[in-house]
Amino acid sequence: MRFFNSKLFFWGLLSVPALPIFWQLAAQSPGPDGEPVAEFLLHPTGETSARLMIAAMALSPLRLMFPGSNALRWLINRRRYLGLGAFAYAALHTVFYLVDMASVEAVLGEFFALGIWTGWFAILFLLPLALTSNDLSVRRLGWRWKALQRFIYAAAVLVLLHWIFVHNNQAAALAHFLPLFALETYRIWHLFFRRRKAF
Repeated sequence: MRFFNSKLFFWGLLSVPALPIFWQLAAQSPGPDGEPVAEFLLHPTGETSARLMIAAMALSPLRLMFPGSNALRWLINRRRYLGLGAFAYAALHTVFYLVDMASVEAVLGEFFALGIWTGWFAILFLLPLALTSNDLSVRRLGWRWKALQRFIYAAAVLVLLHWIFVHNNQAAALAHFLPLFALETYRIWHLFFRRRKAF
């Protein structure tokens, strides 16, 4: 039982989506439509990053809905790892993008496209969150650590826009983000209602 509560076990779970990605890399085989391996792996890395970020953000409103859930408590105690996992897959997504583009000129040539600069800014917002996801930063930053963590909301909006405009398809992105929007709306309502009740 102690093993299932360990960091190693949770990191193992977070690594599972990477296994087929690295298998594909090792095989160096093209995608099903003949696309280069880096281009083919862009989508699973980006989507895994978004899913882990959504999962981490959804835990707070879910805890309000199910305060007695031991499973949620277990996940909340490991929420930082979800955030770090989201950043790791986002970084991998960025590496595959740069490899696929193959040159600085190509990267700069499409930088101002809405679907591209939103992705760059999203990872810039995620970077300080990843760098401060440790106990030392929590102690040193104090109340500023929680303020910094609110960058995740800006990152989420940017990721949503990136997903929609890169794929030119709203359905998949909204299927992931609308439940999060509903949960965050409930969280705001719950906190507002509780505050009104207190007065």
